Amino acid sequence: MPLITLRQLLDHAAEHGYGVPAFNINNMEQGLAIMNAAKAADAPVILQASRGARKYAGDIMLRAMVGALAEMYPGNPIVLHQDHGNNDATCLSAIRYGFTSVMMDGSLEEDMKTPASYDYNVAITARVTRAAHAVGASVEGELGVLGSLETGEAGEEDGSGAAGKLSHDQLLTDPDQAVDFVAATRCDALAIACGTSHGAYKFSRKPDGAILSMATIAAIHEKLPNTHLVMHGSSSVPQYLQDLINAHGGHMPQTYGVPVEEIERGIAMGVRKVNIDTDCRMAMTGQFRKIARDKPQEFDPRKFNIPAMAELEALCRDRFERFGTAGQAGRIKPIPMDEMAARYAAGTLDPQIAGARAA
Repeated sequence: MPLITLRQLLDHAAEHGYGVPAFNINNMEQGLAIMNAAKAADAPVILQASRGARKYAGDIMLRAMVGALAEMYPGNPIVLHQDHGNNDATCLSAIRYGFTSVMMDGSLEEDMKTPASYDYNVAITARVTRAAHAVGASVEGELGVLGSLETGEAGEEDGSGAAGKLSHDQLLTDPDQAVDFVAATRCDALAIACGTSHGAYKFSRKPDGAILSMATIAAIHEKLPNTHLVMHGSSSVPQYLQDLINAHGGHMPQTYGVPVEEIERGIAMGVRKVNIDTDCRMAMTGQFRKIARDKPQEFDPRKFNIPAMAELEALCRDRFERFGTAGQAGRIKPIPMDEMAARYAAGTLDPQIAGARAA
């Protein structure tokens, strides 16, 4: 099956009331584990690569790997998404290498450390959106700065994360401003800030409304009921994976992620894309540590990778099932990117939601 765009997938998800986990990938083992889970669950997939992943594996390798996965798993629609693009060049080069979707993160300046002005964010997101839509690719924008409501600080992932202390207003997306932002940029999906952050150390306790503002999501969805919302920093940091790592030589302090049940609430309030990376890293690393501790004589990388892939596959399948993604793959008929470009040009994809095609 050919790759599809984020817009087509999220339109379908909105029409049928489900969310889609977006898993970050860097290598073959991650790709195979995620796709094995998708096949078992009959789920469409968002595979996303950060700038760090593109540097680690290379654009040619990433695109060839995802192309091979699409050939190996023809029943599962795949979106190839650039995560946290920092400027026009990052986003447009991704599209040239075959990415069907890009995130232009204009919440931060190009250094991905300095919070950007609203005008800067609108201007660069709108510019990337015009260029991407011209060839049928999708664009995710971000409004508000990802970071902790407990500490006022942002976690960092692959070089992306605001530096210094952030105000409460910066850490929560303003619903009225979100309306203006979507209208001005014409982005296909909107990543919002509600207290989540990158990495494993999101919350010092199980989050409640004071540190995970689900009310912000509800307020934005009320004003933008047809806009696809995105939750970043949404790994759940499962206790069983913390225990697995620590039981085999790791030293992770007790921490808390975004509970899956809160993500399920978010999906009911218009969240269509849920970013998950840390959980995937923990699943594989836990098994690496276990094999190294239990079998210190082992040196064959495959003996480490096979159980690590199985752990990741189980995690991904759980998310497909919990988010309602399971069972949806066979209902999606791919729309070619040139047809998506024609729809953007004709204005039939604005306002949202349009363009989903169910079999």
